[in-house]
Amino acid sequence: MKPCDTNINRTLKLVDEMIALADQGDVEREDVGCGIMYGILRDAAYRLKKIAEQEKKAHQQKGWWHEPQ
Repeated sequence: MKPCDTNINRTLKLVDEMIALADQGDVEREDVGCGIMYGILRDAAYRLKKIAEQEKKAHQQKGWWHEPQ
């Protein structure tokens, strides 16, 4: 797997962690400020996820993408 593809996979894993943290933080928060912070975290994660998935698809269409063995 090319380093650029590895980085896309790492980004996809990271955004999943960001979404999970935002969900957990929202459940456990005690004030509005934290709600805003977790909302921003979730929004950023979904935006990055969309871009990373588009890049992964572009690499697949170019024949660059190879799943790790």
